[in-house]
Amino acid sequence: MSSGGSRRKPSTATLEPPRELDRHGRELPPGIASDVRLARLDKSTAAQIGAAQILGLFPGLSRSGATMVAGIFKGLHHEDAARFAFLLATPVILLAGLYKLPELAKPENSAVVGPAIAGSLVAFVASFLSVRFLVRYFETKTLTPFAIYCLVVGLISVVRFA
Repeated sequence: MSSGGSRRKPSTATLEPPRELDRHGRELPPGIASDVRLARLDKSTAAQIGAAQILGLFPGLSRSGATMVAGIFKGLHHEDAARFAFLLATPVILLAGLYKLPELAKPENSAVVGPAIAGSLVAFVASFLSVRFLVRYFETKTLTPFAIYCLVVGLISVVRFA
């Protein structure tokens, strides 16, 4: 299905994203509809939203949170902003893992290979479930609890490590 064939149906609630229809007038499932809307994002806007990840370098500021807020300020719906932020994280996390792989393969690290693989699998499952929960949460809710959490943890980090 190409994104050019879909049509928008006006949303009835402010927290609902616009509905996406296929070329036969059938409503697309939420995940596919979100992908269609993100595919329409122009490169400049996508780059601006992606650049917000830089804010994650400051204590207490979440890279994903900064990306989601930037997406919302650029007109994305909560669900689309969350999906975009998590999609941006995937290649970075994968490449970071691949970067460390040669170090793990050294003979002196052979004792930690098993725990590293087990930890990676557990981290993958936990991340998958967390992202799935958060994307569903942001379909109907705002970023306010996440913002409060980041503010509190940031302040604690500054006090503790300053």
